Amino acid sequence: MTSETFTPLKGHCACEAVKYERETGAAFALNAIVETSNFRIISSKQPLRTDIVQPSGEIGMMARCPVCYTGLFRDYDGDGTIMIYVKAGTLDDESKKSIQPTGHIFTSTKLDWVDLTSERERGIPVVQGHYKRREVWSDETNARYDILLQKDAAAKKAKAARKESEA
Repeated sequence: MTSETFTPLKGHCACEAVKYERETGAAFALNAIVETSNFRIISSKQPLRTDIVQPSGEIGMMARCPVCYTGLFRDYDGDGTIMIYVKAGTLDDESKKSIQPTGHIFTSTKLDWVDLTSERERGIPVVQGHYKRREVWSDETNARYDILLQKDAAAKKAKAARKESEA
């Protein structure tokens, strides 16, 4: 298909301040949840980290390439202490082979032609909005997350104790 015969897709940001046309794109976002202790930037260039307003109204963080502005990873909590959500489309081919979806969330906004019937049949949770992780994540994943929460709580407690002793 040539660009002469193709009508670009049109869209805009949430507040409609920025409008765009694009010839490619995705109907949804795929994220791979990664513990921050298992993630590091290995290039000399560091990503640009910007605050983003989420549909819930809460503030999160998006990390983008400083050259092409590709979204690389997000932190929905904004503090980056426990885990980040790596944009699965940015993974290299070998890495993409090692992951599979464990759930589909916010499906109330999916496009009509996205059919998740086979995912339900495979036992993959399909949730219209946000989810309760205990109901969606595997026992192993919940156990790993619980350990991260304990580590995070201990780190925050230690940080508060240091601040208190410095005062």
